[in-house]
Amino acid sequence: MINYLIRRLFYLFPVVIGVTLITFILFLVVPGDPVRLALGQHPNPELQKRIEHELGMDLPWYARYGRFLGKAVTGDLGNSIRTGEPVAKIISDRLPATAKLAVAAMIFALLIGIPAGIMSATKQYSFWDNAFMTLSLVGVSMPVFVLGLIFMLLFVSVLKIVPGSGYGDGQLIYLLMPTLTLGTIPMAMISRMTRSALLEVMKSDYIRTARSKGLSERVVVYKHAFRNALIPIVTVIGNYFAGLFAGAIITEYVFNWPGIGSATINAITQRDYPVVMGIVLFIAAIFVISNLIVDVTYALIDPRVKLK
Repeated sequence: MINYLIRRLFYLFPVVIGVTLITFILFLVVPGDPVRLALGQHPNPELQKRIEHELGMDLPWYARYGRFLGKAVTGDLGNSIRTGEPVAKIISDRLPATAKLAVAAMIFALLIGIPAGIMSATKQYSFWDNAFMTLSLVGVSMPVFVLGLIFMLLFVSVLKIVPGSGYGDGQLIYLLMPTLTLGTIPMAMISRMTRSALLEVMKSDYIRTARSKGLSERVVVYKHAFRNALIPIVTVIGNYFAGLFAGAIITEYVFNWPGIGSATINAITQRDYPVVMGIVLFIAAIFVISNLIVDVTYALIDPRVKLK
């Protein structure tokens, strides 16, 4: 187990290098001078050259990228071009808001998605099955920003439950709209995967044997079938939980949520590439660690799965 974990952690490096290199190259080919944008329309030439030298912008691109990786290994992600604030501090300050939103969205997705999938599988082709699968199809197809605007119209203008968008003073009521918006797509995918995996398991011989022994349908479904259907469900949950940190970008922007997503949008529009590079590095690490946790969970769910 320990050897497997160490080996998987080494996979972090090629993933991080690939993702950050692509992001770095994109900033090279996109027109616009980030330092000039930060200093305004009439920048001081000497000040501009000094800042460019401090950022290493007078170096070849490969030297600049190597400089970024070298500092990132020590935990130094650089400073924002716009504010001069350390990128690591920007991420740490905004991480609690994004983590709060991501956890709430995943809890919503699990509480609705798994029961809906189980009911659809156990009552195949019934009214509930058709209703849940239709709603899940709508949830997957609906763009996040459109869904966010719909919830904003419903909860703010019509029902008047939520005072408005934003973080407020941290009250849970402000978490309602972004949670529903961000958690709808994972909820839809979890319900569809739960239904599909459970239907596949329910056709197995041991399920027929369990029923022939006189076990109740609840015991057959939850004790025997659902546990053996968990591996594909856990895969979807793990991938989407990591994706919530990246997918929260649009949701946070729509609801003016002060998390990593809104910081990413601001950094992209302002060409603040140290902030973008730092956030991309952070999200890539989240994906690798999430996949590692999913793999370990496989062995806990099914002892037949060996970590090699």
